[in-house]
Amino acid sequence: MVVLRQIVGDELRRRRMDQGRTLRDVSTSARVSLGYLSEVERGQKEASSELLAAICGALEVPLSEVMRSVSDNAARAGN
Repeated sequence: MVVLRQIVGDELRRRRMDQGRTLRDVSTSARVSLGYLSEVERGQKEASSELLAAICGALEVPLSEVMRSVSDNAARAGN
């Protein structure tokens, strides 16, 4: 069973990489440590709503859009 935090992390990583941005760049913009952002992307840490909003702000994508993609991916994974 895929855990929701893994799906969230995969979606955030995909969007960051699609923009050609580094972890350092996004972590600086979101004001979160590089290590913590890396753990969120790898599904090792559960991001709070405030942190998700900050990361989405740094990526310049609406939180609602990210959560819609996460929901779709979770449905496909059978969660």
